[in-house]
Amino acid sequence: MSDLSGTLVGDDGPVVVFCHGLFGRGRNFSSIAKALRPDFRSLLLDMPDHGGSVWTDRFDYATAAGLVADHLRAGVAADGPVHVVGHSMGGKIAMELALTHPDLVDRLVVVDISPTGSGEVSEFEHLLTSLRRIDLEGLASLGEADRQLARDVPQPSLRGFLLQNLRRDRTTRAFGWQPNLELLLRDLGTVTDDIPSAAGEETVPFEGPVLWVAGADSPYVTAEQSPTMRRLFPRTVLLTVKGAGHWVHSQQPETFTAAVRHFLHQ
Repeated sequence: MSDLSGTLVGDDGPVVVFCHGLFGRGRNFSSIAKALRPDFRSLLLDMPDHGGSVWTDRFDYATAAGLVADHLRAGVAADGPVHVVGHSMGGKIAMELALTHPDLVDRLVVVDISPTGSGEVSEFEHLLTSLRRIDLEGLASLGEADRQLARDVPQPSLRGFLLQNLRRDRTTRAFGWQPNLELLLRDLGTVTDDIPSAAGEETVPFEGPVLWVAGADSPYVTAEQSPTMRRLFPRTVLLTVKGAGHWVHSQQPETFTAAVRHFLHQ
């Protein structure tokens, strides 16, 4: 049995594997996966410590990429490489996967993240702490959880995204978090840091085609990060999407889907 949980969307065509970001889950890419049919099949993976996937003892990108590699090698990539799309934290996992298991990756799409990180944790620390503040004992409904979270997170859409991770046990009716909040908070510095393969000049570059998608209004892809990205991924093409911040695929879904489809067909 695999340590990772995933859903396959579509019946025909090459496989595209989606790796989501922090606080996310594979199904966040459901609409993109449906839009890519019938040309492609999509595997929507829950990353380690998220969704229905395994909890680990510590978070690091080498371990996460290894778990994804094991899942792909035993499944959709058993007969050859697949395309991989990764956003934010999932983009770093996808990059580490391509660099350490290049036989599994055909084309790579990295969405609004770079192999080097800012190390800035305050925003994510605030969100993780806010989720942990919700009193799950005796919680009656998601609506009540939303009201508690509103004290710290005023944006309704952001609260909705975060609360997708709250699940009710069918037997006990008790609420619990699917993501490993304690571990993610403890290891947040690693989540926002460089991927391991970015550290050494001896890293063998990934020679496959790479589409690097940036939101025009996002701070996560900068000119200073470009040399490292192009050293590790020499066949990188940068696409900056207007009218999009960090969540390019949800803020400009048609533009994003068209760009991914065109890139994968080349």
